[in-house]
Amino acid sequence: MNSRSKPASKKSASNKPALRKPSTKKSAAKAKPSKAASKTGKLPEWNLTDLYSGIDAPQVARDLDRMDADCIAFETDYKGKLATGTANEDGGKWLAEAVRRYEAIDDLAGRLGSYAGLVHAGDSVDPAISKFYGDVSERLTAASTHLLFFALELNRVDDDILNRAMQAPELAHYRPWIEDLRKEKPYQLDDKLEQLFLEKAQTGYSAFNRLFDQTISGLRFKVGSKELAIEPTLNLLQDRDGAKRKSAAEALAKTFKANERTFALITNTLAKDKDISDRWRGFQDVADSRHLNNRVEREVVDALVASVRAAYPKLSHRYYALKAKWFGKKRLAYWDRNAPLPFAATDVIAWPEAQRMVLTAYRGFSPKMADIAERFFTDRWIDAPVRPGKAPGAFSHPTTPSAHPYVLMNYQGKPRDVMTLAHELGHGVHQVLAAKNGALMAPTPLTLAETASVFGEMLTFRRLLAQTKSAAKQRQALLAGKVEDMINTVVRQIAFYSFERAVHTERKNGELTATRLGEIWLSVQGESLGPAIEIKAGYENYWMYIPHFIHSPFYVYAYAFGDCLVNSLYAVYENAAEGFAERYLDMLAAGGTKHYSELLRPFGLDAKDPKFWDGGLSVIAGMIDELEAMG
Repeated sequence: MNSRSKPASKKSASNKPALRKPSTKKSAAKAKPSKAASKTGKLPEWNLTDLYSGIDAPQVARDLDRMDADCIAFETDYKGKLATGTANEDGGKWLAEAVRRYEAIDDLAGRLGSYAGLVHAGDSVDPAISKFYGDVSERLTAASTHLLFFALELNRVDDDILNRAMQAPELAHYRPWIEDLRKEKPYQLDDKLEQLFLEKAQTGYSAFNRLFDQTISGLRFKVGSKELAIEPTLNLLQDRDGAKRKSAAEALAKTFKANERTFALITNTLAKDKDISDRWRGFQDVADSRHLNNRVEREVVDALVASVRAAYPKLSHRYYALKAKWFGKKRLAYWDRNAPLPFAATDVIAWPEAQRMVLTAYRGFSPKMADIAERFFTDRWIDAPVRPGKAPGAFSHPTTPSAHPYVLMNYQGKPRDVMTLAHELGHGVHQVLAAKNGALMAPTPLTLAETASVFGEMLTFRRLLAQTKSAAKQRQALLAGKVEDMINTVVRQIAFYSFERAVHTERKNGELTATRLGEIWLSVQGESLGPAIEIKAGYENYWMYIPHFIHSPFYVYAYAFGDCLVNSLYAVYENAAEGFAERYLDMLAAGGTKHYSELLRPFGLDAKDPKFWDGGLSVIAGMIDELEAMG
């Protein structure tokens, strides 16, 4: 089954890209819009009945049984026969039918897995939902063991025979998927080992992923007289009251410290698990499996990382020094890093206004893009309120081509939340457009998955900025907010990537204590944040809550890749004649059918050019120049 059918998630440290999880208790799919009245207005809760009517719905049980039967039948019909069947006179047509059946099973499995994941995201502490999520995951794994042979056996078919078969029109459609599959051939193991890896995952990395989810959702942080979950506690780091920011930061540090053994065990276990897998498969570098999954060359990522790290002084170091001056200080405590600016507006942005802002920006670029995004609101594809037990952060889950994406948010009315909405809807539009490629080729490698989301943010930001030309302070606040977001997207994510590289490399020589993990964290954070941020005691534990490290090792560089790419892409847009929007939507609609370099060619962009990344980073530096000129 397609291992890349994962949600695209927002860059905030409290998101995770992995088999995802929706809403309240057992009948989450029928959840009604929240009655909680607040300054944000009534927030929407998603309607999952387009997938299933509830976790006890008879259709769930029927589809699980159907999937089991389809997988067994598929194995019976094709196992041990691919080489001879493909070599026949009608081999292309014969193999195309096999791939179509495989794709249909993948679509059904995607529907079941997505529903279970979304329900769990909405409430990961409810025992019935947790059991449902675990049971469906086990059934999916058990069924997929009958499909393991297909990719392995297909990759053993002789190149000449397969190339001849792909001349058949029926199979030519699947050429991109087959060619992607062939790239994994050097790292495949024999069938029995692949089956063992797959089945042991349930008690291995999948179990530790689930342990992390349940642990982080169950943590409570004592802020003043209140016991808060992680999402509202993290939100206080953006509160206008400095005392609240400090109190929240100390509460986070205290609770993380109390749970450091659990988080250190999870991190060590998963790093070792990955090391074992990499060693058996023959990957040379700790991040090579991610690069293969992203269909990006190691040297391209290395060039990106080197460019960003070299730019720390002119980006984050310079901006945080400027921000400290705005607060009348020489240095800012780490809990003030994302503090609202003294001159920023304090109004809460109600949900209807956030919707209007984003859709207006999208419509100004492309009516088609806005129409797709609008369906997320009208058809209840968004879950926005903060709830106990709900997954923190934000994501857009593509589910499966026969359905549609769903967006999860924790909306609290801040300007950043509006940008998060723009970001996730960018993913959603991308996923809707790519769905026509089918379950095997709709998923987009992470190198381009973050492009549509960041572009959606940029459209929204640029439109808002254009409306503030006559309001100097409002313009300054908007510009500074965007710079902070870009630093969090580029600088912070490359620092995360550096942390992961150090941890996975050192883990090869033995376990890392929580203290050692904290030392590595402080080292990379100190380098990226610069001298204007004062790192106080307690911050050494902040590596513990970042789910990307757990769910998708080395995912994070995709954010920096996407942001720098979008900066270059937007420059092309600003200077382009008619037709840019159509070319852009065509790029999104291609899904995973083309390599990123092929998709960027119509825009005259080449990520292999060493100067490419510097161009994207110069956009951020230019914004900081403007802020410095404002005083």
